[in-house]
Amino acid sequence: MELVTMVSKTEEAQVNRLENQVDNGGGGAWEYLCLVRKLKLRRSDKVLKHGLSILNDPTKRSSLGPEEWTLYEQVAIAAMDCQCLDVAKDCIKVLQKKFPESKRVGRLEAMLLEAKGLWAEAEKAYSSLLEDNPLDQVIHKRRAAMAKAQGHLLGAIEWLNKYLEIFMADHDAWRELAEIYVSLQMYKQAAFCYEELILSQPTNPLYHLAYADVLYTLGGLENLQTAKKYYASAIDLTGGKNTRALYGICLCTFGIGQLTKGRNKDDKETSELQSLAVTALEKDYKQTAPGNLSLLSSTLRSLKLSS
Repeated sequence: MELVTMVSKTEEAQVNRLENQVDNGGGGAWEYLCLVRKLKLRRSDKVLKHGLSILNDPTKRSSLGPEEWTLYEQVAIAAMDCQCLDVAKDCIKVLQKKFPESKRVGRLEAMLLEAKGLWAEAEKAYSSLLEDNPLDQVIHKRRAAMAKAQGHLLGAIEWLNKYLEIFMADHDAWRELAEIYVSLQMYKQAAFCYEELILSQPTNPLYHLAYADVLYTLGGLENLQTAKKYYASAIDLTGGKNTRALYGICLCTFGIGQLTKGRNKDDKETSELQSLAVTALEKDYKQTAPGNLSLLSSTLRSLKLSS
């Protein structure tokens, strides 16, 4: 299990278009495989299918030149994801023969042990590889992913924290760590992770939204006031089209009002933001889910945000 990577809507559309083209016999299998690899996506069943179609055709395979070995590696990883371990083993054997002393191939061997559930042997193999290259990012991530796959979330947290001490700029690792913290209800630790992500990528609305969710969950007046600001940031960064953030504004406004027992009524900025959020929600529901408009109105009334 690799840490997931975020892609833009444009990139996702491009991948989907190519995938549909290849699936329907329109060609472009190699271009599709290259794009999936470039974007670090996990479309293992498609990679396995289309990768094998190239590797099993001597003409197509030879036309790749040195990239043939990259494809063997890509297919091996996809095969492990799909539990086609014999296919993965065959691909790794080809690579072992071509690159007998390669640490990169050694990493694939360790991953195969992991895929077989031989955790102790895989850990031993990864430790040995790290002795030769302590800064191998992939192996550090594999150890964290392996702990998570076994259900050892505290172990995964430990490995990710060690990894981030070395590779502090890895956004995917910070996000993975934050999500594990949330799953364990360790919200203060998760908040720290999202703060790091916002500092490094301040224009990503997903991080503002996730941070606001964590602060809202933590509760308390100060956290609710800060959450409200980050929900507002998420709305601003998405052009006012983030329904979850709009609901967040309403919930924060209600929570703040409950905690201040009416002392916040004169807060003009809060009142205006609340009104804008309610209006935007009503407009969105009228356009996309008119059948649920009455439910929205009932929810807003329960929060004393609508007449």
